[in-house]
Amino acid sequence: MRKSENLFHTLLSREIYASGQVKSFPAGATILNINDYVKSIPIVLSGSIKVIQTDEDGREILLYYIKPSESCIMSVLAGLNENTSKIKAVVEEDAELLLIPVTKASEWIQKFPEWTDFIFALYQKRFEELLDVVNAVAFQKVDVRLLHLLRQKSSLFQSREISVTHQQLANELGITREAVSRVLKQMENEKLLTMTRNKITLL
Repeated sequence: MRKSENLFHTLLSREIYASGQVKSFPAGATILNINDYVKSIPIVLSGSIKVIQTDEDGREILLYYIKPSESCIMSVLAGLNENTSKIKAVVEEDAELLLIPVTKASEWIQKFPEWTDFIFALYQKRFEELLDVVNAVAFQKVDVRLLHLLRQKSSLFQSREISVTHQQLANELGITREAVSRVLKQMENEKLLTMTRNKITLL
């Protein structure tokens, strides 16, 4: 059960271990798409997942990252309510996930208070992160949003060197590649970062 095992009481951990399935996914793999029915709840054991919202034109914006010992509250809510997914979940770095059947996740709400606490804590954390996204889009300039995203990735990968394309950054911020390239060049001139092909290093 690895890190997730430490989150819960031993009895719940045993049930999770017995009911869940561990699977590995490579970076770039889509584990959940918009309008998919949620059949299992993922808990990240290693690696990370990014959760994205897309519009009808295919434009994307990053909502939040899921790190080890965390899960996706959007998947939890959709699964428990038997609704389709409103988000897209993509593996950011090679990940190992513990997939819990939705039926069990629903059953444990009545049986284990710590499972309910886990879900409520996830809800609060993601709600605050979504508020940050709304505030950033509404009130912050592109350079501030871009620098924040780069620092998020740096923390996620535990490295100042980030392998990412301008188009990937544009997709996650919901802006054009040209805007990203222009702002990155400005940041490079200000000695905030250096750029090489498909790689950015924060200074």
